Amino acid sequence: MQVDFYHLSIPLDRVLPRIAERVVATGGRLVVVAESEAQRLALDRLLWSYAPESFLPHAQQGGGNDAAQPILIAPDVTAANAAGNVAIVDGKWRDTALDFDRAFHIFDEDAIREARLAWKALAGRDGVERRYWKQNDSGRWEQAA
Repeated sequence: MQVDFYHLSIPLDRVLPRIAERVVATGGRLVVVAESEAQRLALDRLLWSYAPESFLPHAQQGGGNDAAQPILIAPDVTAANAAGNVAIVDGKWRDTALDFDRAFHIFDEDAIREARLAWKALAGRDGVERRYWKQNDSGRWEQAA
């Protein structure tokens, strides 16, 4: 099980679609978790319109036919679409993400304290590989830990 911590210095809108594209391109499925309904609605709009030439097939959990969705936006960590990947985008780590093959914990400066606590709590857990990603001065992601 791999947990990737992404420390944002740019808006989530520029990070999440790229992660979702990679997951879907490899035949994977993704659950995107945000507790706030307003954030889930914004993510729904984002995934439809982030690039003029494409979109990411997705739906909001509970909108019908959840099991068929490659990407499902949900208020909690539930794989109603049989996803092997979860992206927690509201900065609030949930241990239920460890039930997936891979978790993306995406957070900004407002959630740095909670992310550090999650990082420490996952240290030494059997079967959990942690990676910490941060952007360099040119905007490229680098593995920092």
